[in-house]
Amino acid sequence: ADMNVTAIENFVCVIFNVSFMNCTWQVGRTASGDTQYFLYWNISGKVFTECQDYIKDNYGRHIGCRFENVTIYGKRPHFLVNVSGNGQNIQPYTEKIHLYTIEKLTPPLNITVNCKEDSHCEIQWKPPRTSHVKFDHCFKYELLIEDK
Repeated sequence: ADMNVTAIENFVCVIFNVSFMNCTWQVGRTASGDTQYFLYWNISGKVFTECQDYIKDNYGRHIGCRFENVTIYGKRPHFLVNVSGNGQNIQPYTEKIHLYTIEKLTPPLNITVNCKEDSHCEIQWKPPRTSHVKFDHCFKYELLIEDK
């Protein structure tokens, strides 16, 4: 078997809007046209579950997966991409990811600006929505104020 065959490249997962997650990858450079990819993950420890909603390229190959209702708190699932095609023996790709490191936060909520005549302004907001940050003081904010 040719072990130079790269299964996939650039495996990336991102969590957005609190509980949605997309994982994407690029097809291995040496993969033949009939190669197919299958993503499994385990969140509970032992049982691997297959992706239910694949993202496909123009050739119908799986190049990603959409997940819903993902809970982040304390989770470090194991991802596994199996590759099939052309009788080649291709090593599966595996990775473990701490989910809190891949969350793309929503913007801060309920931003209000109150300015008085002496151009003294008060800006207030609420923390972004997230499923795993327990304390508001964990967030840092940066204000960019442009004079227009």
